[in-house]
Amino acid sequence: MSELIRGVVAAHGPLATALVAAVEQISGVEGALIPVSNSGCDRARIEERIGDAVGTGPAIIFVDMPSGSCLFAAMRRMKDNDQVRVVTGVNLAMLVDFVFHRDLPVAEVSARAIDAGTRAIRIP
Repeated sequence: MSELIRGVVAAHGPLATALVAAVEQISGVEGALIPVSNSGCDRARIEERIGDAVGTGPAIIFVDMPSGSCLFAAMRRMKDNDQVRVVTGVNLAMLVDFVFHRDLPVAEVSARAIDAGTRAIRIP
């Protein structure tokens, strides 16, 4: 079995913590996602928080917006790490899919997450 992929949710204010708590409640899977908030951070500190959360293994960083401090910090910090993918527009559907498929290759897991998140956006 390959190393499980670490999930990092980087978002503004308390959003990351709330998303992680909701995913854990929905899925029953704990510890698969690490929340990172940009609250009270300058550029260097948010990069440091993201780097600490990612660690050394494969990871996907889910950020809340396709621009802004969380994305810019993730991209700068991880630009030379081919084991890390950054996915924007985080939502519950993509995170729930992620926690059940983190044993797959990082490229496949990130593609699945994007697909699950996109399919969840609709007008009923």
